[in-house]
Amino acid sequence: MNRAIGSRHWAGATSFWLCLCLFLGSGLLAASVRAELVVIMHPDSALPSLSRQAIVNIFMGRHFRLPGGGAVVPVDNQCCREQFYRDLVDKTLPEINSYWARLVFSGRGSPPQKISTDAEMLDLVSQNPGVIGYVERSVVDARVTVVYALSP
Repeated sequence: MNRAIGSRHWAGATSFWLCLCLFLGSGLLAASVRAELVVIMHPDSALPSLSRQAIVNIFMGRHFRLPGGGAVVPVDNQCCREQFYRDLVDKTLPEINSYWARLVFSGRGSPPQKISTDAEMLDLVSQNPGVIGYVERSVVDARVTVVYALSP
């Protein structure tokens, strides 16, 4: 009888550890297989690239003009917003939302508009020369120009 209980206990412990390893392993795998995000603009923007600091200043509401002087309107992509801000400024979405809440409350700015999908972002940017946004590199097409690539 004790032997049966002991073997059931061992099997239960083994199952627990196996499940735990699979759970943790899948999270690590998912974290390591992140898409490369790129910042995109209309091809007529006449900017071959932008610096990381320029991208930060635009998306954090500090600058409303491109380095060349043209007006710029940042747009957030809901499907990869969390990764974008983590890669760009090393902030979580609650931290970004808090940042924007302070700016809105003080009257110093408003957050970027939000788009739901990569396809919508590509359409919006390709039809509006002053718009800047971000998508996964894998969906970029000839309608837009990549001005910056974030490291995953």
